[in-house]
Amino acid sequence: MTGTPDRNVDGAPERRPAGLIFLVFLRLGLTSFGGPIAHLGYFREAFVLRRQWLDERSYAALVGLCQILPGPASSQVGFAIGLREGGIGGALAAFVGFTLPSALLMFAAAWGLALIPDYIRTPLFHGLVLVAVPVVAHAVIGMAQRLCNRLLTAGIALAVAAALISLDLPWLAPALILAGGLAGIAWLRNAAPAGDLGPAPLSKAAGLACLAAFLVLLFGLPALAALSSSTELQLADAFYRTGALVFGGGHVILPLLEAETVARGWITAEPFLAGYGAAQALPGPLTSFAAYLGAASNTGLDPLLASVTALISIFAPGFLLVAGVMPFWSGLAQRSWMAGMAAGSGAAVVGVLAAALWRPVISSAVPAPADAAIALAGLAALLLRTPVWLVVAGVALAGAYSSAG
Repeated sequence: MTGTPDRNVDGAPERRPAGLIFLVFLRLGLTSFGGPIAHLGYFREAFVLRRQWLDERSYAALVGLCQILPGPASSQVGFAIGLREGGIGGALAAFVGFTLPSALLMFAAAWGLALIPDYIRTPLFHGLVLVAVPVVAHAVIGMAQRLCNRLLTAGIALAVAAALISLDLPWLAPALILAGGLAGIAWLRNAAPAGDLGPAPLSKAAGLACLAAFLVLLFGLPALAALSSSTELQLADAFYRTGALVFGGGHVILPLLEAETVARGWITAEPFLAGYGAAQALPGPLTSFAAYLGAASNTGLDPLLASVTALISIFAPGFLLVAGVMPFWSGLAQRSWMAGMAAGSGAAVVGVLAAALWRPVISSAVPAPADAAIALAGLAALLLRTPVWLVVAGVALAGAYSSAG
């Protein structure tokens, strides 16, 4: 059961129950602190190491695909895993399970954030952000051992990491993953076979329908919002375009959201930044910040309606793209040249994670030597196979205590 779904007696892939997928992702949604890059580490621990639903190459292939496509990358990876293992029902179960805890907390934060005293909020946020350091470092080490075990793949990873650390450009990561794949086609054709994504979870016709829906909404919502005075349409258009035009999600999405909400006068800068700070300290996808913005913005809509509209609109384009591309991506994995492309792009993904480990993870979460010591202790614990939840709790509490002291 490593890398491919179990099969029935007739050879057809056996889909995992949506309820099981929901519960697994709900646990991740409650415990995955540290932001989008850290989530890739949690997913690897849960689905590659512990449950073996995917092997290392399959997981790297999914991460590479979601890094190339616009949208919140870590949520897209979760959606893709749910789609691969349980079809559309599994994909929706993965999305709801992973997103629901943070979305509910962000909805509540629209009213309650100001009630938390600064002397509690500041150290608590710091401790939770510090958790990302050992989680991401552990993922980088594990993936590098398996995907960068040749001189050329190690060189690709190092070159990608150096470029991303030197140049802070939002489009650079997907471009370098593509470049790594092209380098693999040229020089790594004798690599191990590409990660098996299993049988396509959707037909090619369904994939084309999803891509068509993505384009119709991308161009149709602005037209409808311009022709109508409906605030619901304007809100849906603003958040859909944000989700459709950003690579990587998470921190990269901040300036686009600010332009769509603060610049429109829906919310002022102070509550915008306060909500963003809270989102970084919560488990689950950082893009759930949209639930806060919908509820806290002065749109005249019911807060719950606005929150749900913003949340669905910002995730929808990335999910439509994943569902649209996966039927074709799965078939490509059988081609001989895909072995080289998978090896090169997988090495580039390791470089992307290594660069993110330095910035923004370490640069923002480790301001003092005590924090570095706590993070190193957490990494050592993970390498010794200490349960992830125990490491998360220990690092968060130690970081909060250190910050408060």
